[in-house]
Amino acid sequence: MTTPATRVPRALRPLTGGRYRLLAGALALSLMGGGVWIVTLVAAVWAAGGTPTDLSFIMTANAIGMVVAVLFGGALADRLPQQRILAVVEAGRVLVASAVGALALLGVLEVWHLAVAAIVIGLVEGMFYPAYSALLPRIVPGEQLLAANGIEGMLRPVAYQAAGPALGGLVIAVWSPAIAFWVVAGSQLLALVLLLGLRRLPAAERTAVGSGGIFGDIGRGFKYMVRTPWLLGTLIYASAVILLIMGPLEVLMPFAVRDHMGGGTVEYAFVLAAFGVGAAVGSLTVASLRLPRRYLTIMNLMWCVGCIPLAAMGIVDQIWIMVVLAFSIGVLTDGAGVIWGTILQRRVPPEMLGRVSSLDFFVSLALMPVSMALAGPIGEAAGFPIVFLVAGLAPIVIGVVAVLAFRMPQDEIAHPLSDEESEIDPDAQETLGPTAPIHG
Repeated sequence: MTTPATRVPRALRPLTGGRYRLLAGALALSLMGGGVWIVTLVAAVWAAGGTPTDLSFIMTANAIGMVVAVLFGGALADRLPQQRILAVVEAGRVLVASAVGALALLGVLEVWHLAVAAIVIGLVEGMFYPAYSALLPRIVPGEQLLAANGIEGMLRPVAYQAAGPALGGLVIAVWSPAIAFWVVAGSQLLALVLLLGLRRLPAAERTAVGSGGIFGDIGRGFKYMVRTPWLLGTLIYASAVILLIMGPLEVLMPFAVRDHMGGGTVEYAFVLAAFGVGAAVGSLTVASLRLPRRYLTIMNLMWCVGCIPLAAMGIVDQIWIMVVLAFSIGVLTDGAGVIWGTILQRRVPPEMLGRVSSLDFFVSLALMPVSMALAGPIGEAAGFPIVFLVAGLAPIVIGVVAVLAFRMPQDEIAHPLSDEESEIDPDAQETLGPTAPIHG
């Protein structure tokens, strides 16, 4: 039996590759710069005399940019060298942060400048995730993808939710938002330098250009999704979960902390930190284990169970309980996310991976604004406890229906990905084809 002591080296094994270390370092710097950007953006809005409506407008502009770009980003990731796309993304971030920092230093920065910057950042960020997801399997062997995705899942909360905001807050407190924008530019510039170290990566097979150009490529990505039951079922389930939980988490939870527990900004920050810590713990724990044989079923059940703590968030009246609930949500949902990323990279054909990853990201974005818009009015009309109860329990029913309706248990048995089965039958992947879609 594998012991905890032997699992840690397994989780860190992908770091032994020089190219992976370059990519992971670039990701960490990019995420940290993004965390600094978020805090500095809010401080700049305040400094410019902006209102909550102004900040909402800026965030909406950013979301629109990502939604518009993400599907095109997936098609481009299947046509062009992914490392080149990532380098262009980081260069764009450097230019935007530098321009905003210059305006702030000159004392002429206004809200509309920030809105324009936000939509440009959204456009380039929409290109990042599909390219990164398609590039990772070219650098990391298939049996190490779970560990690599776990490390990524750990980096996101640590760099984006903790280190970045902390660094941004410190720079703003000591100097000013203008200097913090230049810190963002510096972090992204370092990420760009690391990405340029991947320039000698062997060229991957490019997708043959079909009819309809890039729009035709996007359409073929949608057709692949519809004809692949495990993928379609998981994305439908994910869309429903996002619609149910994002509004309560982003809109109602701060008021639950304030009104039900008498907390304030500090208490709310503790809850957010608990999410991040839980996400890091869940990601590294899953990365230290073998990919389960029942990978689709376990992944979806982890998402189901991970939503259950939400049912209690509308009724608890002590902050420590809310912190524990947030931690448990982070552990289970991000742990499942590590499995999901690995499944995509091992089962989707390489020439389709950019487009499928972009569809995954698109699903994550599309219904988020709708959920946030509905949460406030429904919460006021029906009460917070009811909304949180539905958000916590409805995903269980939907998840079970998705697993059974799309025949995921049969699918995962027919297409094993676990290391044990690969070791027992080395021809399993060639015979069954881990990247072959299941039709019908």
